[in-house]
Amino acid sequence: MDRGGRHDGTDGHDDDLARRVEREAVTEPDPGAPPFGAGTAAGVGARESGVGPAAGHIEGDHAFFGQPRGLATLFTTELWERFSYYGMRAILLFYLTDTIADGGLGLDETTGLALVSIYGTSVYLLSVVGGWLADRVIGSRRSVLYGGIIIAAGHVSLTVPGVGFSMVGIALVALGTGLLKPNVSSMVGELYARDDPRRDSAFSIFYMGINIGSFVAPFLVGAARAWGGYHAGFAVAAVGMAVALVFFVAGRRYLGEAGAHVPNPVRPEERAKIARLFAVIAAGVVVVGLVAVAVSGGFGISTFIDTMSYLAFLAPIAYFVVMYRSPKVTDAERPRVIAYIPLFVAAMLFWMIFEQAATTLSAFAKDRTELSIFGIGISPEFFQSVNPLSIILLAPVFAWIWLRTGDRPATANKFAIGLTLASVSFLFLAVASAVVGDAKAPAWVLVLVYVIQTLGELCLSPVGLAATTLLAPRAFRSQAMALWFLAPAAGQAITAQVVQVTEGASDTAYFGAIGAVALVFALALFALAPWVTRHIRHADELEDAHTAGA
Repeated sequence: MDRGGRHDGTDGHDDDLARRVEREAVTEPDPGAPPFGAGTAAGVGARESGVGPAAGHIEGDHAFFGQPRGLATLFTTELWERFSYYGMRAILLFYLTDTIADGGLGLDETTGLALVSIYGTSVYLLSVVGGWLADRVIGSRRSVLYGGIIIAAGHVSLTVPGVGFSMVGIALVALGTGLLKPNVSSMVGELYARDDPRRDSAFSIFYMGINIGSFVAPFLVGAARAWGGYHAGFAVAAVGMAVALVFFVAGRRYLGEAGAHVPNPVRPEERAKIARLFAVIAAGVVVVGLVAVAVSGGFGISTFIDTMSYLAFLAPIAYFVVMYRSPKVTDAERPRVIAYIPLFVAAMLFWMIFEQAATTLSAFAKDRTELSIFGIGISPEFFQSVNPLSIILLAPVFAWIWLRTGDRPATANKFAIGLTLASVSFLFLAVASAVVGDAKAPAWVLVLVYVIQTLGELCLSPVGLAATTLLAPRAFRSQAMALWFLAPAAGQAITAQVVQVTEGASDTAYFGAIGAVALVFALALFALAPWVTRHIRHADELEDAHTAGA
């Protein structure tokens, strides 16, 4: 990356934003939740472009390890919210597919796998809505508060036996997470002026909270499940979210004005246009739902799964078409839109593999893995702690590597490397499954799969955030993160469909086929990388600018 480069030929602010996104995201274990919100934030550039103190600045506040106490509020809120999210996710598949006699819902494994994948898809799609609401209607602070309350209500609903309560609970957690997650992170940036030297360390501290919550949750929730059943596990997740709300409400006085105001409120003259847009979107959802009904032959869980899958596929296509054809997009910017498409496809396939941590890899942990390490018994939930632990250990190493190499290789090659590592993880698991046959694989096999995927995540995720902000046309820059959210949404929708059409396939065939397809796409991206770079540079030449990392 040319650290002296310019994206728009002005003051280099976009390059600063891109580098900051990379630095701050590198410790984030949750791929669909970058440091800034979906609508909030491209966000961050718009909110921090002015001169003067930050919205959340409180003079002389250095009480939290030299940081403002508002950071402690957001740190603990996010730690416990991630605790509740990953705790619930760690046992969700097991709950859906376990027998009714053992406290589960008794769904067949294929339906359970697809439903958990679509739950993830819903979270990311709703995060786009949550970011927009925060930017235009309610502000980040109320979005976080309302989201937290809805999440807590969802976890409480999951503690009550019954299919109805469970489905309502899952829906509420998805909705609440969509409101909370894309906005709590953006509030961290509002605690600091752009030139505050504490900013980078603040985000490092904040994302350490994410990692801690993600790491600890599977252990405690898994232990609660083993002791008192699934509903006890969900109760622990509910307590975690309640603690998050307590910290957020009690510490709001330390946030100053951070997140207190709507940055871009809907103007009266816009209301009719927005209403028409929502009507068109609602009509589109209805049409997609009817198509899903026709395909599945009736109403049911499979209809919902198909509807959400189709929406997740159509949304990025619509986004790219609107973006490319918009009269607000210049001829110089269109090559960047084209260059971003193969990167988006690579990201979609990467998250398709990576997010199977909560689905097929959880099933493999439960049914096909020896649940002991060095003679010590472990729960299947344990494996979902491997990724955040690996992030904590490996993120500083990758930050050092990018620093030493000047952020080389180029962006497209980093995407290709990340996707290659994801494909290798599944190919390795396929080989291991074939070797053990009908026996169970040793625990280190699955641990290594998660570590390989983490290496891929560190190559692709922070770079993807920077690429999204840099390659988006200026007129769409405030919506750039919404497009990034659509990659994991579509990726998990692919999983939801694949697990249904491959029902009955062996683990070797399933993981091997997906790994092979992903590897083909990764190799294709390696081949396309010079083409992507040329498109970016051609756009730069037309604008007399330079895109960092190209």
